[in-house]
Amino acid sequence: MSYILIPFLSGFALSASLIMAIGAQNLFVLRQGLKKEHIGAIVLFCGLSDALLITLGVSGVGAFLSKIPQLSKIFTLAGFLFLSYYGIMALRRAMKPEDSLNLSKGHSVSLAKALFTVAAFTWLNSHVYIDTVLLMGTAASAQPYSLRPIFGIGASAASFVWFFALGYAARFLQPIFQHPRSWQRLDILTGSVMLFLAFLLLWQGILHPFLSL
Repeated sequence: MSYILIPFLSGFALSASLIMAIGAQNLFVLRQGLKKEHIGAIVLFCGLSDALLITLGVSGVGAFLSKIPQLSKIFTLAGFLFLSYYGIMALRRAMKPEDSLNLSKGHSVSLAKALFTVAAFTWLNSHVYIDTVLLMGTAASAQPYSLRPIFGIGASAASFVWFFALGYAARFLQPIFQHPRSWQRLDILTGSVMLFLAFLLLWQGILHPFLSL
């Protein structure tokens, strides 16, 4: 039993340590959870996306993708533009607390728009490929070949547990977010994180390699 449990827990622990940081995707899931809006579909999409990326990493696709730097630059630039736009929009909302989203106002977005947004946060972030494809793939390669799928299952399980917990536990914070000022603070945090991540993507993916030539 421990023969299987050890790689499962190793994958679970590594994946959990990577996804529990404050980031664009987590903040969006938190916001939707507070709004109780399409949260089931959103957390399922996040979990399935991570599971797919982890599977690619465990199966060795990460080593292949690392040989195509142009692909990384395309995702980096697209991610920079999207994160910058979303960050600026969040800070604009924060400048007008009275217009910040309040749960009692019933403002909502369509399921398609919500899924498009979370898909952009997930797939246009080049760091996700480093974390879930390259890093998870490297960690999985240290496992015996027959146990690598177990490692991947453990890593995927951590993603599902985290996103479902984040999305559905957010509703317990609703009493705090009944006031526009609370949404303003969340928008300031969201905007700041988005713009920081946008700059980080651009610096690490394009500017730093270019300036190092």
